[in-house]
Amino acid sequence: AASVNAADWKVRSGNLPVAIAFLHILGRDFSGVVEAAAPGSDLEPGTEVYAVCPPGQEGGYAEKIAIDARYLARKPKNLSHVEAASIGLAALTALVSLEDTLDLKRGEKILIQGGAGGVAGIAIQLAHHLGAEVVTTARAGNHAYVRSLGADHVIDYTQEDPSTLLGDCDAAFDTVGGACVAQCFAALKPGGRAAFIAGGAQAPESPRDDVVALRPAVGRSRALMDRVTAYVEAGVIRVPEITTMALSEAARAHELSEAKHVRGKLVFEIGR
Repeated sequence: AASVNAADWKVRSGNLPVAIAFLHILGRDFSGVVEAAAPGSDLEPGTEVYAVCPPGQEGGYAEKIAIDARYLARKPKNLSHVEAASIGLAALTALVSLEDTLDLKRGEKILIQGGAGGVAGIAIQLAHHLGAEVVTTARAGNHAYVRSLGADHVIDYTQEDPSTLLGDCDAAFDTVGGACVAQCFAALKPGGRAAFIAGGAQAPESPRDDVVALRPAVGRSRALMDRVTAYVEAGVIRVPEITTMALSEAARAHELSEAKHVRGKLVFEIGR
């Protein structure tokens, strides 16, 4: 199985500054079974694994992929392949953003933009686990969903502007981009910090001199994936709402992802 990420349609449309050679196979995270391994590998054929492709490599949409074993982690025991694929890049991004970049602490207040999405939904769970007070944005129809993930307060962004409601947040995490960038800066109290993942490789310039703008450096490694696995197997992170699709529906999946209103994750069942 392989999940759909915003990076997929951004690469396809030419909106990401990456060099690709055609024919090019998309897909940055996946879950599957090792079919063959180099001599001495600790991952034998038959091992169930999941991974996020290293920078410069994609191909998760394919039936088979050759990848350095350093990026492969054993699949969480309590997840199916579809479930494991759904959390790969999303959970890795949330983990690095909240723990390693924002250094979120117990008792702090955080705004997470786009709460019903894949990355933000996992970030809500993680922030709740870390003991933070969690504020998120979502359409009215998704309020119950994001509250079930651990959100303490939900703002209907179609009716209210977080900029006018907040100003006391220690941290903000933007997964949406656009108008949400300015809202994140406005939501922070002096000394606050905001992390951004939707606007390219660099963090936006802060309009304030008393807050910090950060761009998480989401690395790829087995060690990072093992951190995700530990949270999943401990019940801290549960899989998002999943919509499964056949690979033949890839065009439609990209349309849905690009519209930015998918609740949870879209996952391709490869070979379906």
